[in-house]
Amino acid sequence: MKPQQNKGFTLIELLVVIGIIAILAALVLQTAGYVQKKAATSKAEAEIAALATAIENYKADNGDYPEGSAGDNSALASALMPPKGKVYFEIPKRMMSGSGGTVSLMDPFGEPYNYVYPGVQNGTNFFDLWSTCGGSDETAWKKNW
Repeated sequence: MKPQQNKGFTLIELLVVIGIIAILAALVLQTAGYVQKKAATSKAEAEIAALATAIENYKADNGDYPEGSAGDNSALASALMPPKGKVYFEIPKRMMSGSGGTVSLMDPFGEPYNYVYPGVQNGTNFFDLWSTCGGSDETAWKKNW
């Protein structure tokens, strides 16, 4: 009579398979994070272009750019989407942040867009508008200059 053979996987085989699955999952998650950051960066670039156009339209109607200082873009938001009058930029809910009637324009990374007028980078007759894209590396920032 033949001895009975055990059928199944050994513990080593199971650990190897689990290890391979974990490595593949890590690669997929890393790629997904990169794709999300790239999409948010592209969205910030498009929003900066749209905001710059709206700001230029505001200047064409009012003779000057909206006031703005570093770290506070609420005056810009109020100028582009006033309670009464012409709306220069329809601000999506995702871009709005603030309370008490003050609205701040937020980039896709959840940080406020930076707006300065008169500009430092573009000269005193122009405005500066940029997103830090969630980081402090200035080479990765999206800006209008």
